[in-house]
Amino acid sequence: MKKERILVTRTSMPPYEEYINEIKDIWDSHWLTNMGPKHNQLETELKEYLGVENISLFTNGHNALELTLQAMNLSGEVITTPFTFASTTHAIVRNGLTPVFCDIDPYDYCMDVTKIEDLITDKTTAIVPVHVYGNVCNVEEIERIANKYGLKVVYDAAHTFGVRYKKQGIGSFGDASMFSFHATKVYNTIEGGAVCYHDKELGHELYKLRDFGIKDAETVDGVGSNAKMNEFVAAMGLCNLRHVDEEIAKRKRIVERYRANLTGLDGVQLPPVQKDVQPNYSYFPIVVDEKKFGSTRNEIFETLAQEDIHARKYFYPLTNAFDCYHGRFDVYKTPVALHISKRVLTIPLYADLSLENVDRICQIIKKCHK
Repeated sequence: MKKERILVTRTSMPPYEEYINEIKDIWDSHWLTNMGPKHNQLETELKEYLGVENISLFTNGHNALELTLQAMNLSGEVITTPFTFASTTHAIVRNGLTPVFCDIDPYDYCMDVTKIEDLITDKTTAIVPVHVYGNVCNVEEIERIANKYGLKVVYDAAHTFGVRYKKQGIGSFGDASMFSFHATKVYNTIEGGAVCYHDKELGHELYKLRDFGIKDAETVDGVGSNAKMNEFVAAMGLCNLRHVDEEIAKRKRIVERYRANLTGLDGVQLPPVQKDVQPNYSYFPIVVDEKKFGSTRNEIFETLAQEDIHARKYFYPLTNAFDCYHGRFDVYKTPVALHISKRVLTIPLYADLSLENVDRICQIIKKCHK
């Protein structure tokens, strides 16, 4: 009997009939895009769910981040992390800004706050930290540093939908926080994204920038993009929002099973359990110490692949090692991030992954242990 193919993630979807019912009235209104009723309803419901003051929806998380940096009219240098998805760094560079890479904490993989101040110069205008794998950055220390030096803080919160820190929605920290609603995320709108923020003036700028810089019918006073969320995508978001707590609960069971199987396995570092954090169980990365474990990350990756189980080297390579930035950055200035990137493996995690398959994945990993 052929074994089930297991990917690193799988999209959560609402019942078919629920989505069909949600989009029926679009045929009556013929309102397909340009901030329609479903778009506006989703903004309202997300604002309440995430516990934030203001929110703006976008076609995807990347556009949300890139246009937020543009709306802030930043210049010069931006301190960020290389241990992230390509979008974070690209959004900075595409705004004509220079990314300055800060190393990461070896336990939660977020920006090492003890190294931020040494990177600040008279050209620094912002910090763009990343809540990696759903782990929460040291938001208090980042806020202290930002206030001390007069810097903006824009969080890449792509992995942290629904996460709360000290009972506060994670999107309420910093000047702004970007969420991704990509199909692979805990919560998805097929494609989509959002920015949460405090300053309503920033919201006015974002509204224009996602619609070509148009202020009104006869005034275009900004060079904008086209990043408006359409009604079909918003409808998917409304459906999935009804089920997201259930999806997170399913993910929790899977993470607990992984921990039960892999805790204490010599040479394997599991994700941290952070104090005061209500997690969303978005990813389950393991970091492999080949000297203690007896096999490398790559050997585990290949062994799983032979069983049609597809893990991911996430994040590898570092963004400061990308070919498109060849010669611009020195990866050895972020040695911890470089070390982790060569040893991290994100193993399958999604709401309907069976516990039997979790056990099978863990058994294969254990067989690699020597």
